[in-house]
Amino acid sequence: MQDPSEDTQWNDVLRSKGILPPKANEATIDEQTIVKMLEETVAKKTGGKAYDDMTLDELDEFEDEEDDRVMQQYRQRRMAEMLATQQKAQFGSVKEISAIDYVGEVNKAGEDVWVVLHLYKSGIPLCALLNQHIAQLAAKFPATKFLKSVSTTCIPNYPDRNLPTFFIYFEGDMKGQLVGAQQFGGMNLTLDSLEWMLSEKGAVKSTLEEDPRKKNQVRDMSIRQNVNKDSGSESD
Repeated sequence: MQDPSEDTQWNDVLRSKGILPPKANEATIDEQTIVKMLEETVAKKTGGKAYDDMTLDELDEFEDEEDDRVMQQYRQRRMAEMLATQQKAQFGSVKEISAIDYVGEVNKAGEDVWVVLHLYKSGIPLCALLNQHIAQLAAKFPATKFLKSVSTTCIPNYPDRNLPTFFIYFEGDMKGQLVGAQQFGGMNLTLDSLEWMLSEKGAVKSTLEEDPRKKNQVRDMSIRQNVNKDSGSESD
């Protein structure tokens, strides 16, 4: 019977087919190669030292280096996000337009651009209040394009009963409108309330968690109840 450990071509064929086990020195070489590769990998990461030879301080430093790599990647990603935000933040103030500017400033504002156009007239207190509010909102949300225009200058014969009017556009398409004093709640309209109303239309990304008008309604009801109580006491 042929010796399976004998170094012959036939035994090599049987080893290649998996019938005979590999030669002892071949198995040893493979294991040594693997161990060497692992040691080289660890040495590259730890400055030439194996984990078993590293002190606790060196291990902590190595972990800090790994954390630094992660933080560096995070910073790079955040910088890219901030750069994209800055590129969108191209407005920041309210621009006055006329009918000639309408198509270019509103319908052709560009991709991913929200436009808020306020039609107003001098002498109307609510229009003046809204112009004050949108000036602050324009600075707060510079990615949104805030415009204003005298109503009859922008749209000839536009009725005063519709003032104030907000037209809200996105990428040239109208997405919403607020027409008339009743839509805004009159002179009691606060800056936060207007911000909420525009966020509902998608024009700004507000951080407000709830509609500020709800708080105002609760406060108004409380005031009315107190007034009614006082009136009842006086009549008694």
